[in-house]
Amino acid sequence: MAVQHTDQSVLPRLRFRDISVRFGGLTALDAVSFTVPAGAVVGIIGPNGAGKTTLFNVVCGFTSPGSGSLELDGETFRPRPRMLSRHGVARTLQGLGLFPGLTVLENVMLGMEGSAAHTVIEDALLLPRSRRGEARLRERALQALDELGIVTHAAALPDTLPYGIRKKAALARALAGEPRLLLLDEPAGGLAHDDIDELAEIIRAVPATGCSVVLVEHHVDLVMSVCERIAVLDFGKLIAEGTPAEISADPAVTDAYLGVEPV
Repeated sequence: MAVQHTDQSVLPRLRFRDISVRFGGLTALDAVSFTVPAGAVVGIIGPNGAGKTTLFNVVCGFTSPGSGSLELDGETFRPRPRMLSRHGVARTLQGLGLFPGLTVLENVMLGMEGSAAHTVIEDALLLPRSRRGEARLRERALQALDELGIVTHAAALPDTLPYGIRKKAALARALAGEPRLLLLDEPAGGLAHDDIDELAEIIRAVPATGCSVVLVEHHVDLVMSVCERIAVLDFGKLIAEGTPAEISADPAVTDAYLGVEPV
């Protein structure tokens, strides 16, 4: 009998199936279901407390759902925070998460730790395989910094750099591991208008690498300009999902935000 192979190209990169999370008597997520297509940028919007960050924390394994499940490329996904990079998942934080005592290059290399092929013992013994592995990580980290236009700051300490450069360093750290799923948690926070425009160009370019992007962001103009699809959360419920045009015209979104732009 011939073995049946699943066509990975038609599978969504990430699927949420009836994800529910409760903290005591508070329902943070209520049976949330939607998909993130492979090689797409998907936005998640909603007011503070809507459940956006909780949803990210479920994907990263920081929060366990009370019910529901995740799938990554068609396989059941039970995330563990320290294993995310091995699954091809990367996340930026609302805060930068950069270590002030390390250079920009070292910060980016640290974010690629899960991609390292050498072991702690090899590091300790300074074995040739370890040295080759570190050289490869360094080369890839420098490439990521160069792609974002900040390789000249590789030797600098983060706290000596403007905020916009530090934001790019945090993004370079996430991209350097060549993830298949990138979670961006309010990447435009604190950025000037020109920096946001540049960020939009960077995000649009990511799917060309085969990586899907999930974007949580309060800057609605950015979400509308870079996302192929948008999911809207309100009080833990998914109240709308569709293209930017469909979301803008959806009465449920208009009602939820009292006729103002969703945030």
